[in-house]
Amino acid sequence: MTITFDDILPKLRALFQQHPAELALVTPLLVNRDLNGRVRLIAEERIEHAPTAQTALTALCSAIQDALGVHAFPPERAVLFEASLEDAYAGASPFPLEEVPGVQVIDRLATQGDWASITEEATGAPRIVFFSIKGGVGRSSALAVSAWQLAQEGQRVLVLDLDLESPGLSSSLLPPERQPTYGIADWLVEDLLDNADALLPDMVATSELSREGEIYVVPAHGREPGEYVAKLGRVWMPKVNADGTRESWAARLRRLLSTLEVRYQPDVILIDSRAGIDEVASACVTDLGAHLVLLFALEGSQTWTGYRILFEHWRSHGVAPQIRERLQLVGAMLPELDTKAYWEGLRENGWDVFQQIYDEQAPGQTEGFSYDLLDDQAPHRPWPIQWHRSFAALSSLHSRLNTLDAQQVQLIFGGLTQNLSDYLEAGA
Repeated sequence: MTITFDDILPKLRALFQQHPAELALVTPLLVNRDLNGRVRLIAEERIEHAPTAQTALTALCSAIQDALGVHAFPPERAVLFEASLEDAYAGASPFPLEEVPGVQVIDRLATQGDWASITEEATGAPRIVFFSIKGGVGRSSALAVSAWQLAQEGQRVLVLDLDLESPGLSSSLLPPERQPTYGIADWLVEDLLDNADALLPDMVATSELSREGEIYVVPAHGREPGEYVAKLGRVWMPKVNADGTRESWAARLRRLLSTLEVRYQPDVILIDSRAGIDEVASACVTDLGAHLVLLFALEGSQTWTGYRILFEHWRSHGVAPQIRERLQLVGAMLPELDTKAYWEGLRENGWDVFQQIYDEQAPGQTEGFSYDLLDDQAPHRPWPIQWHRSFAALSSLHSRLNTLDAQQVQLIFGGLTQNLSDYLEAGA
């Protein structure tokens, strides 16, 4: 039988449960999966000098090789010793091996995206991320309209286009002549050489669409993209500081966002995320201290398969409680016909997916983070956006927004914008 990557944790769980005596002698223990998907163990230095524990560890390593085959290091190379297991983390986020007390797992990844590392909510203005598991759901248009509506209510709105690989949000809020000289990609590249501060005055533009508040737009790139592809290949780089410390690209994004917040003093920050489960989306959803993450969904298997993968990852890594209260489903582009049935399908499938991160409750139990299917306050209950032909196949969303009125917004986007306004009024 061929052993694959997906077999590693189930087989390790079963193996450790079959060797409780040996495991008790060597825990706490780290399971390290390297970039190639091979497993070795990391134990405390004291084990190296304890003959009984060393014998137990050797037996476990032999059993692991038998169980995992090519996905395990040979026993003579299968163990590393550290004075403190925390020294082995090296920036990675360990997670518990389910049903095996005392054992944690660390994944070494080729990318910096880490969906299991959840940054605490930022202080200051509420940060709201617009995210979708797949593109083509009207996410960026909804963000632009939300910015317009919040500004109409007198809010100072800071908008960031972090869909760096498919930019375009800024054109919804700014005509070509008002596009700033630089964008986020320029800042991230220049920051590697401590040259980014000079760009700040020329990377934000004010939209003229607002009549009451303000909309500050930070585009992915400037008026002239320049060598955007070459820059895009560098934005993910960690920064090596003068003292030798490394700052991840997600940490650099947090620093940029904090700098912009101090400079423009917004009431709310709207962030357009890259679609999909990649490191750009990971930074937006988990690393920027978001207060609210809007999960855009179409009724279909692609949507629910993607969200199920993501929710299961949070659940299995033990971080669901850190992110679940920030999540809210959005029903995107509800059709003009059979709207009610479509919306109910979204709610039912959303509830099914959210079950992975809701608390299990006994009959009659009311405590814990869990919601019934029909609970109107549940995060799985979609905030609806209607499909409307006036927003379909637009050549210029900016032109459309320039003629928009409150009644049209309420008709199409009211299920989103009213809930956003209520959320902000409640104090996030």
